[in-house]
Amino acid sequence: MKAAVWYGEKDLRVEERKLKDLKPEDVKVKVAWAGICGSDLHAYLHPDAVPIDRERTLGHEFSGIIEEVGSEVKDLKPGDRVCIYPMLFNEPDNAMTERFITLDAVGAQMDGGFAEYAVMPKKAVFKIPDNLPLDLAAMVEPAAVPYQGVEDAGVKTGDDVVVYGVGPIGLFAIAAAKAKGAKRVIAVDINAARLKIAREMGADEIINSSEVDPVQLIHTMIPDGADVTIEAAGVESAFKQAAHSTKIRGVMMIVSFYTNTLDISIPESILFTGIQVMGSVGYTKETYDNVIDALASRQLAAEPMMTHRTTLEHITEDGIELLLNDPTQAKVLISISGIK
Repeated sequence: MKAAVWYGEKDLRVEERKLKDLKPEDVKVKVAWAGICGSDLHAYLHPDAVPIDRERTLGHEFSGIIEEVGSEVKDLKPGDRVCIYPMLFNEPDNAMTERFITLDAVGAQMDGGFAEYAVMPKKAVFKIPDNLPLDLAAMVEPAAVPYQGVEDAGVKTGDDVVVYGVGPIGLFAIAAAKAKGAKRVIAVDINAARLKIAREMGADEIINSSEVDPVQLIHTMIPDGADVTIEAAGVESAFKQAAHSTKIRGVMMIVSFYTNTLDISIPESILFTGIQVMGSVGYTKETYDNVIDALASRQLAAEPMMTHRTTLEHITEDGIELLLNDPTQAKVLISISGIK
């Protein structure tokens, strides 16, 4: 079968790959759609920045149709429409804790979905309802990350929320905050095209931080500061701005990866404000089910950020490189079988 295999810095090859044998508790999935994640971009540019095995088929955001099940699989069958839960937890029922301990994942330590077929353990395969198209089902995983972060931060009805960074994670954080009942969501970025998408994803206000001081402007809108800030940019300036945009004893949630060391003043940013600085990675099975339902019911926005589609054969130049060089792009989907 064809698969996109990662060998190192700027070395992603579409080549023939033998599919691994189906074990009794495995499921064989004919991949329909797969999304390119920021971690795939990090692997492409900075091989040592993410824990991914070399010569591994990338892709952990994907959907498809079951083609075959192992002899011990009773609750799934050929023809079922599914998406993949890529976190390889030792104890999935303890995901609230283990997601901070076990970072092994499909598309990193196990071959992923940038391929015509994928063999997955049954615990990684989630059925989806008929009213969730397969292309939209490939968005479940990237939506689940910030959805869990928004839930961990305790966003509730009536809250003021500020999201710094409107890449895919930040865009879904906006949608998740609105779905949780936030009264006002303010999006901050330097990318005008993505700020426009942020509006479509539910942001009530947008701020271009290359044009104005976002902290000052936020405090004119919300004098006491935001109940919750979401830091999804992964840069020092956004970390500092998010901290200073949060109200006293409010919550600052970090859902971004940092490739550089931060130089911050703990007393100024945290100690004398009493803010709770939290981090969130991964998600529970319950969150995954909730996101599937929210996308299917369209309670959670997704379509505005699905900005481009391409094929497996062109994943590098029309997918990876496009995301790296075109600031108008948000989420690129790879059509594998193209079934919806």
